Amino acid sequence: MLRPYIFLPSLTVPYRRIFPPMPHIRIALSQFRPNKGEYAENVARIGAVIAQAAQLDPRPALVIFPETATSGYFVEGGVKELAVTAGTLARDLAAAYEGPAIDVVVGFYERFQNHIHNSALYVTLSKQKPEVRHVHRKVFLPTYGVFDEERFVDRGQEGVRSFETGWGGKAAILICEDAWHSLAATVAALEGAQLVIVPSASPARGLGEPEDEDCEGETLPASVVRWERIVRGIAEEHGVFVALANLVGFEGGKGFPGASAVIDPTGRVIARGPLFEEALLTADIDLDSLTTARSDSPLLADLQSALPVLTKSLSGAKQDQKVRFDPAANGSPAHGAQRTAHVGVFAKRTQENDPLAIDPELTRKWLVSFLKDEVVRRRGFKKGLVGLSGGVDSALTAFLAAEALGRENIIGVRMPYRTSSPESLAHAQLVIDKLGIPSVTVDISDAVDGYLKQVGDVDPHRLGNVMARERMIVLFDLSAKHKALPLGTSNKSERLLGYFTWHGDDAPPVNPLGDLFKTQVWTLARHVGVPEEIVAKPATADLIKGQTDEGDLGVSYLHADRILYHLIRGEEPVGFPKEEVEIVRKRLDSTHWKRRLPTVAVVSQTAIGEFYLRPVDY
Repeated sequence: MLRPYIFLPSLTVPYRRIFPPMPHIRIALSQFRPNKGEYAENVARIGAVIAQAAQLDPRPALVIFPETATSGYFVEGGVKELAVTAGTLARDLAAAYEGPAIDVVVGFYERFQNHIHNSALYVTLSKQKPEVRHVHRKVFLPTYGVFDEERFVDRGQEGVRSFETGWGGKAAILICEDAWHSLAATVAALEGAQLVIVPSASPARGLGEPEDEDCEGETLPASVVRWERIVRGIAEEHGVFVALANLVGFEGGKGFPGASAVIDPTGRVIARGPLFEEALLTADIDLDSLTTARSDSPLLADLQSALPVLTKSLSGAKQDQKVRFDPAANGSPAHGAQRTAHVGVFAKRTQENDPLAIDPELTRKWLVSFLKDEVVRRRGFKKGLVGLSGGVDSALTAFLAAEALGRENIIGVRMPYRTSSPESLAHAQLVIDKLGIPSVTVDISDAVDGYLKQVGDVDPHRLGNVMARERMIVLFDLSAKHKALPLGTSNKSERLLGYFTWHGDDAPPVNPLGDLFKTQVWTLARHVGVPEEIVAKPATADLIKGQTDEGDLGVSYLHADRILYHLIRGEEPVGFPKEEVEIVRKRLDSTHWKRRLPTVAVVSQTAIGEFYLRPVDY
């Protein structure tokens, strides 16, 4: 059964000119959140968005959807099940849309001549048979960072081409990383494209980038700012309009930010979509303005003239040719000329920003969106459970979850042991009272002591691990009782240092804090209103009386976080005591196993996680 279509907000930003009005067209970009792996449902929703766009006045001539809009991006081996032919998609779009003629671009996984590609279909939909005008197959397939595309799809072999559209102009398509390679955009412009369409599924990375002139006071994820620099450069260098349409939503924790944009041929952002929200963004573009832009900055014409010169060396015919130049002339060397005065050497170092600085408001919005997507949309839960220890991490998770799911849908669970600090219990209650959330208190003393009495020989380390795992038993049992998803509270520092119990406090399936260092947790906690007495107190697992995290680790979080930052980037930390660097390095290197699933002996060609690959939210 298809989910009801949610009517999207329509954001219209006109293209303003200083000259009298001239012919222009309207385009629409859909910030689309696909339901992972549900081709039929996604196509039906795409049809509904097209129908909504067609009702706007004036009606857009073109509606653009992001990369892999029919399936979601991170589907791994699922591409074999989700890939369809371009003809199939054109037929299904025509069936999903009934309305006036309109051009549409949709990103999808394509079956083509016994290969699977990451493609984008350009089709004119009308009451007649759909007219397929172009299919672009992604050329540059990323295989770094969070990407492993070339393992699952084949590289497009047709390159980049421009094509005639239903609205009278010429367009070209570059899918995501295609646009990062300047030659691809150059080919599109040389082919005559007036509009370069960039469907993208690029996850957000970087918790806040310094604003530039086009951000209009809004702090954006660093990856979004970099994307805008790329597409603005394409537009300005080649004198073309660029339309960047990005997915929204989260897939396995990786968040697609939206922030779609339309760029004019001078490199100016004339429309930008909201962050992390579905929306239909519209903008008016004046094709005649291309003439003015290319006249004022004739870089494309210069390139067309110089191209034969630039490409001479590509043939390889003159690679061994010696350098050519005329000999010295016009008299003898001027040995007697007066020497110039000494020139001072000037080297100014740019001020280094704190590498762990975050924009707390952007981070809050990001993580709240993550929880809404992962808990409700992806996993189908309405409620969440947070084990409240009285510390800052669990308090922050509770604050974020209460905003994402609603206070009435978050259950705070206190799980004291007989030696737990009264302050921990009181601080957990403070969070419950401040948020006004339902709560449960389960004393784990009898369960822990009963088990340890039977096995004997108790030591503090084993006691702490048993307590942590007993708390997970409580949380997962209450999860079944209340139909509420347990939410994680472990931060990135603890996870990298191995300072947690395996299958214990890092067990909950959704964790909003797992990529935040401890010092970043403190910053965000203060921003969202976690009581200062919780944020400021020394961090402790409260497993042993008088225990503190920094006492156990032998290094402060202020130093450990920055040492870790450099180590995981392959850099040698400088400016820290050598013994502290070695403490952190040893813990990092000796705890990789705690951050992975159990090691399985691979004996078949269908081993889970090696050959049979499906994402967690498939």
